[in-house]
Amino acid sequence: MKIIAAIVLAGAAAITWVAPLHAHHSFAAQYDATRHVELKGVVTRVEWTNPHARFYVDEKSERGEVTSWNFEMASPNVLVRNGWKRTTLTIGDQVTVTGYLARTGPPSGPKMAIAESLTAADGRKLFASTAQDLTR
Repeated sequence: MKIIAAIVLAGAAAITWVAPLHAHHSFAAQYDATRHVELKGVVTRVEWTNPHARFYVDEKSERGEVTSWNFEMASPNVLVRNGWKRTTLTIGDQVTVTGYLARTGPPSGPKMAIAESLTAADGRKLFASTAQDLTR
């Protein structure tokens, strides 16, 4: 019985130790460093959540067509260290975003990218990711 308990305990310890290592994805696995994107649009939603904050932008073309974008950012903790507040982005804000496109995504719905930086309508420029997030 002691052997079974020791095996179960060792297995639980291994899972606890390995799970966080597996939880975070690499930049190269999800995003393509050769596919840079820059766009202007209106913020439609902000998610200040772990492990990565997200915001959504509607970009309007010259012909009036709207494309919805889903941008991943660093964790809220990193964003705060970069000068962000929970209220830095609000729905309706006009922004310019630079980043890198996702390798794959749904054929319909929002396009996905990781935000590198964001420039607010008032000219403030904020970094939205860490160097590790953008490691290529």
